Amino acid sequence: MKNTKIGILVLLLHVISLGFSQEVPSKEWQIKTAVLAAPAEFQEGALVYGYNSAGDFVVLREGTNAYVCLADDPKKEGFSTAAYHKSLDEFMARGRALKAEGKEFKEIFDIREKEVKSGALKMPDKATLCVFSGTVNEETKEIENPYVRYVFYMPFATGETTGLPTTPMPPGHAWLMDAGTYRAHIMITPPKKE
Repeated sequence: MKNTKIGILVLLLHVISLGFSQEVPSKEWQIKTAVLAAPAEFQEGALVYGYNSAGDFVVLREGTNAYVCLADDPKKEGFSTAAYHKSLDEFMARGRALKAEGKEFKEIFDIREKEVKSGALKMPDKATLCVFSGTVNEETKEIENPYVRYVFYMPFATGETTGLPTTPMPPGHAWLMDAGTYRAHIMITPPKKE
């Protein structure tokens, strides 16, 4: 009886581990879909971060140009990838590290602001981030209803220094989010196709 229980437990653990590894898409698919967030001219040589079969965040492909792409997180619902200028990589990596420590948004914001102001964390004076989303066709694995929104980081920019509104605007209109802070950024959210 004891051996049967152990056997069932081992089988169950094996099935669970197989099930998890099947949830992580192939390296090739992650790269193919991650680079969709980058402008076309930067897709081929972009550095790509994604997930290995164990679900660990890893480099899937080394880069040769100015862009870094993030594959969709298989643990999160929906499909979303991102691409940003490599000058933002230290800032983004710090945010991921703090999140992995269990920190929440406000605490991450405050810690990084303190580090940027002290010079411990480098933040570029301007840099681009693109976020790509859509729906994965479960049969073809192609991305349907693609949509890209744009973020232009300009640390400590204000409405006065940019001439931009600091409250959300209708789709297609630029506005400045987090004005006056280290992560001030221009948001451009194009209208979605109906």
